[in-house]
Amino acid sequence: MFRAGRGLSDPNTLRAGVGVTPLISVYAAGYRELESQIGGANPRAGVAGKLRNASAVGVEMQVAAGEEVRRLEKGMSSLATIASVSPFIGLFGTVWGVMDAFAGLGDAGAASLRAVAPGIAEALVTTAAGLFAAVPALIAYNHYLHGIRGVASRMNDFAAEFVSKVETLYNS
Repeated sequence: MFRAGRGLSDPNTLRAGVGVTPLISVYAAGYRELESQIGGANPRAGVAGKLRNASAVGVEMQVAAGEEVRRLEKGMSSLATIASVSPFIGLFGTVWGVMDAFAGLGDAGAASLRAVAPGIAEALVTTAAGLFAAVPALIAYNHYLHGIRGVASRMNDFAAEFVSKVETLYNS
């Protein structure tokens, strides 16, 4: 919608037509800065008013893009923590269980695999549980991180495109 028009669309109109996207927040930040610079002229018309500082428009958009990235990254540290810590928790449970199985062997007084096998098998379940938590968390982390990086790149490119269009419209 931004590329289709000659002038600039009102952010609220875009929000209604596009829905929820981080690009709208970035657009709105640039639009507000443009409105403040051109002193009440109508940005939608693409005429009147003089742009004082195009880089300030870009800075406002970059700040908004940074805020959107931070919002998108909420919860990512939890996924990273689960992915990295779960195997160690599982390993700790395994070591504890094996130690307990061998302690039980000493109490039983018989040194046979049949005596320790059930305890060791139960202990290994904690390793499996740790991996069961870690692997999906790591896959989800990588999936979301890739998506967030893509959105961040699109927001940066869009900010540059917006500033270029604003300079064309208001500095000619």
